[in-house]
Amino acid sequence: MQRRHFLTTAAATCAGLASAPAQPAASTPQAKHRHRIGVSTYSFWGFGRNEWRPIEKCLEAAADLGFDGVEILQRQWEDRSPAVLRAAKRRAFTLGLDLMGYSTHQGFVSPDEAKRQKNIDETIGYLEEAYQLGIPTIRVNSGTWGTRKDFDDLMAHRGAEEPLPGHTVEDAFRWVTDAYAKLIPEAEKRGIIMGLENHWGLGRTPEGVLRVVDALKSPWLQVTLDTGNFLEDPYDRLAQLAPQTVLLQTKTYQGGGVWYTLDLDYARIARIMNEADYRGYVSLEFEGKAPALPAIGESLAMLRQHFSV
Repeated sequence: MQRRHFLTTAAATCAGLASAPAQPAASTPQAKHRHRIGVSTYSFWGFGRNEWRPIEKCLEAAADLGFDGVEILQRQWEDRSPAVLRAAKRRAFTLGLDLMGYSTHQGFVSPDEAKRQKNIDETIGYLEEAYQLGIPTIRVNSGTWGTRKDFDDLMAHRGAEEPLPGHTVEDAFRWVTDAYAKLIPEAEKRGIIMGLENHWGLGRTPEGVLRVVDALKSPWLQVTLDTGNFLEDPYDRLAQLAPQTVLLQTKTYQGGGVWYTLDLDYARIARIMNEADYRGYVSLEFEGKAPALPAIGESLAMLRQHFSV
């Protein structure tokens, strides 16, 4: 009797469900990506806090603060021997950190072919170091004309500079594009994406970055997007580069910046990156004068609020 009652009730329930009017499907909200948050070793060292120069010390601090990964500033190494690189790779793994970015420097805005070739050769060396470290992307630059007396003077002029006498911006784009055409095969065979940053020189504008990247049309040359390098009206400019971005560098300025301070709306920047379907790492570059550890921890909390939803 109990079995017969169960079957009868189940059949009636199924019939009722079958005859019920269909309910409209619930609308699906726009997807948001939970980004992993990393920190550049530059955030600790900043070219001036020498107690933070050792890469391993930065790795330890990043893990203690709760970051997911670390971007290494290539110039910060005191020793780049293979054994040192292997030790850093091992330590990052045991700390549960990804080594996810390698921030390098090079310049191809020069009429001197030998100088450009030297920078190509150095960049091949950086690609090899990244390969040995297991890092999937390196930050690269166009370089500058060098017609300002120093970086302080360049910043005083908001990153603008004049070409060398007898040369034009068209010359510069040709030199830079030719250099990266030679570097792309080197990046591809190591499986490393070069990200051309909006970092002064030809990268001072999104149009300058895209002119180089779009001319070469390679998945191995894309964009590293720095939120702090468009000094006026940054948001539309960031949006121009967002679709081709492989690493997002996020500036913070607690205590005031060394050269300038930007009041960046990271809720708005997160929306821009989400609309571009960016799913990669967010890398903190703290560039303020405040003590490093508290400011970096505060910056991590802010970035998680906007990018880890």
